Amino acid sequence: MRRVTLIFLRGALCLFRIELRSLKSGGRTPTDHWSIVSKIDCLIIGGGPAGLTAALYLARFRRNVHLVDAGASRAAQIPESHNHPGFAGISGKTLLEAMRKQAEKYGVILERASVSKLATCPNGFVADIGPNQIHSARLLLATGIVDTAPDLPGLERAVAETAVRYCPICDGYEAADQSVAVFGDLKGASGKALFMRSHTRHVTVLVPDHGARDERTMKELDAAGIQVVTHPPSCFVKTQNGIGVILAGGERLEFDVLYPALGCEVHSALARALGAKHTAPGFLVVDDEQQTTVPGLFAAGDVVSDLHQISVAKGHAAIAATAIHNSLPRNFR
Repeated sequence: MRRVTLIFLRGALCLFRIELRSLKSGGRTPTDHWSIVSKIDCLIIGGGPAGLTAALYLARFRRNVHLVDAGASRAAQIPESHNHPGFAGISGKTLLEAMRKQAEKYGVILERASVSKLATCPNGFVADIGPNQIHSARLLLATGIVDTAPDLPGLERAVAETAVRYCPICDGYEAADQSVAVFGDLKGASGKALFMRSHTRHVTVLVPDHGARDERTMKELDAAGIQVVTHPPSCFVKTQNGIGVILAGGERLEFDVLYPALGCEVHSALARALGAKHTAPGFLVVDDEQQTTVPGLFAAGDVVSDLHQISVAKGHAAIAATAIHNSLPRNFR
């Protein structure tokens, strides 16, 4: 009983400090529509496969869950996935919609918004969401990544028509025996190009400039029958059946599929601002329960792993959600 009382008092103190801070700011007060949502068990930031899976698990653990999503999930760009277990083919949008409906069935609050700031407070976290604040005992970051795309007019249509693809692990099988170009610096592009040789003999590497080319990598590509184009691309165009590339030397090449290998932006800034440890590219470092180096802050999906797979994201989420549930005070029925 004393433990329960202590937890309640600490939560109330946190909310009092937040309200006092807003009153002292000279800007927003309760009458200015500055609202503080009652403390919840877990705030999930990101509504892709990882965030929605974690929300479902936590809701079925009878936890109070609020999910905030900006509406830019990388999974929504998938025209049709063929390596998702249980489906001969399913689009990313269809999968996400089904997952949202399932989460809502168990009482998950889904909000289309962005979190502008996170802060720690006694026994939890405070998140700024528009004019509102949410205090949560635990937090799960599932904000993912954004792929760096080539300068291609009509890029969105090219992705929808599968002329531009980002993940050979996901869809290399569908490019069997097609003409494939991989665009990026030699080090980054070579791995993706060699991977694609399992599916087609027609693989070409396009590099953005005349920078140094590692001799060992060049020999490995040559041994695999992969051509490295001498001149860098100056222009990409969407064609009726694929992608056209105009080289700096004036030559024009045609490919069925273009795989960019230009890296990505990892959306981990919110966690990094709290001091969470991360790799050089920005991927968050987590333990075997998906907890970051900030106690109570968990992460799942592409923001953690450079193996950008839906199945990996869901696995992370299941582990994180279970750990979060077990770390909270018991919620006996």
